[in-house]
Amino acid sequence: MVRPLGELEDAVMTRVWKWNRPVTVREVLEDLKLERSIAYTTVMTVMDNLHQKGWVRRESEGRAYRYEAVSTRDAYAASLMNEDWGRSDNRAAALVAFFRMMSADQQQALRDAVRMVQGPEAPTGRPAEQPTEPPASPVAEGAPPAAPEPEPRATPSAEPAPPAPDPADGDGER
Repeated sequence: MVRPLGELEDAVMTRVWKWNRPVTVREVLEDLKLERSIAYTTVMTVMDNLHQKGWVRRESEGRAYRYEAVSTRDAYAASLMNEDWGRSDNRAAALVAFFRMMSADQQQALRDAVRMVQGPEAPTGRPAEQPTEPPASPVAEGAPPAAPEPEPRATPSAEPAPPAPDPADGDGER
């Protein structure tokens, strides 16, 4: 079972996913402080909890840890949708209702995704042959995936990530 992230966990993970690189507690703290008053130890505890839950991995760098997402926001969202959809007594009706809630752009994105999964149409109008084994679920029962596929690092963003701190300043992150 995938549990939704708490409000502060989501705020932290949003930054980790957006920056798409290993980050320190201090970097996340400084960005969170733009929105709210928050203590260093609070952010450190949340990031440690995310590590214990398997959402981030960390590596020691001097006296600090650098945290990196184990999975993508898309995989997280997909696992939440899949779990909620699985609770429905009538999955087809749930999908129809979901589709009707979507904007035209969202509906087109769904059509595009279905085409990507099905592959090119066969001449008979039926989808091309599918593999006999479905792909592995992006999130295992009860926890995020242990080993995600690597993502490209250079992703342009409207908001630049904060500059990396000077490792020589020794801010005691751990």
